[in-house]
Amino acid sequence: MPDIAQLYDLRGLKCPLPVLKTRKRMNTMSRGEELLIETSDPLAGIDIAHFCHEDGHQLMESEKTESGHRFRIRKG
Repeated sequence: MPDIAQLYDLRGLKCPLPVLKTRKRMNTMSRGEELLIETSDPLAGIDIAHFCHEDGHQLMESEKTESGHRFRIRKG
């Protein structure tokens, strides 16, 4: 994953906190910046993709990890 993505560790948080915290963080970023999110919430695979679609961000990568999920989002 590129060095330009900021890492945001949301492991240990349950729905809806990963999406709420991601939205708040994305609001402070400039268009085109990327955020790398790590979460252990089992629903994040659905919730983060839906958040990106609804808020106009691009989900660049989504992968299952040993402890949860990792997402790379580009701000739209």
